[in-house]
Amino acid sequence: MGNALVVELDLRHLKTTLGMDVLRCKTPSMVRKEIYVYLLAYNLLRSLMWSAGTTYGTPPLRLSLQGTRHHLNNFIPKLLAATSTKRLQIYWTLLKVIAHKAVSDRPSRSEPRVRKRRPKAYPLMTKPRHELQKQLQTA
Repeated sequence: MGNALVVELDLRHLKTTLGMDVLRCKTPSMVRKEIYVYLLAYNLLRSLMWSAGTTYGTPPLRLSLQGTRHHLNNFIPKLLAATSTKRLQIYWTLLKVIAHKAVSDRPSRSEPRVRKRRPKAYPLMTKPRHELQKQLQTA
């Protein structure tokens, strides 16, 4: 796989899989912080994928980022409730589950960049909510 393709896939994962396609913060400093949090989460998932792949002999780039995210979300309550010795066993089980969900090779797969869902017919909110509520009451 070429480096440009890997970078493109990584950026796509950041935007779609982690929900970064719409940033919610309004100020530049908060947008930067939001991006840093997404990058931190992305690096956490990729490091889990790397650990799982190298531990269990699966190529890390063949592992699913979305699958890793789902597995981590499912294991977090167990990890938080466990004692320190049990936590290590749960962590190794998490790595094993991640490693055994490899994505098959799809060499000529190309997906169109289109949206499946149509946007709603409502206009965008351009005024504060209380002003719009006041307009509704006077109408």
